[in-house]
Amino acid sequence: MQAQTHRTAPFSASPPSSARPPPRLTSPRPAAHYFPMRCPNCTQSNDKVVDSRIIRNGAAIRRRRVCAQCGHRFTTYEEVAKPVIGVLKRDGRREDFDRAKLRAAIAHAAVKRPISEPQLDVIVDDIIRELETEYHREVPTTVIGRKVLDKLEKIDEVAYLRFISVYRRFRNASQFLSEIENLITRQ
Repeated sequence: MQAQTHRTAPFSASPPSSARPPPRLTSPRPAAHYFPMRCPNCTQSNDKVVDSRIIRNGAAIRRRRVCAQCGHRFTTYEEVAKPVIGVLKRDGRREDFDRAKLRAAIAHAAVKRPISEPQLDVIVDDIIRELETEYHREVPTTVIGRKVLDKLEKIDEVAYLRFISVYRRFRNASQFLSEIENLITRQ
């Protein structure tokens, strides 16, 4: 690789250096511009942010980037690192809270129901926000299940019944009927 030399013109139209304003101490560009990510295509760290959007009600920032080396476009997400909440299972085991697992359980209950993907994300984000404010280290699965049921009951009764049948481990149709009657009386 050849070293590049900086060439200056024999004369300059700019005012003398003493008349120039002092350099800016703060950057007008976002910090992401100064700390580029590695391109997943060519692994170079020379990229440019082409779009930044706030997502998840201000909890994260989505940045679209383009690699200056190969032109590959990719997306990065930026969010505040929070301590991992532990989940206390019914059998006494402990595991880390998994957003994807919660979303998958709700999505499974909502299969072929009029609940959109963004609605699922809002439900999951609301539940997580509630858990983070109420619990700092560990949360029992029963609390998570109850919060899911509260959200689903307001949105879709069939998804609610599907979820509660797994959550409460229904063994026969009479348990379903009992829950349907409870649901009707609450309305």
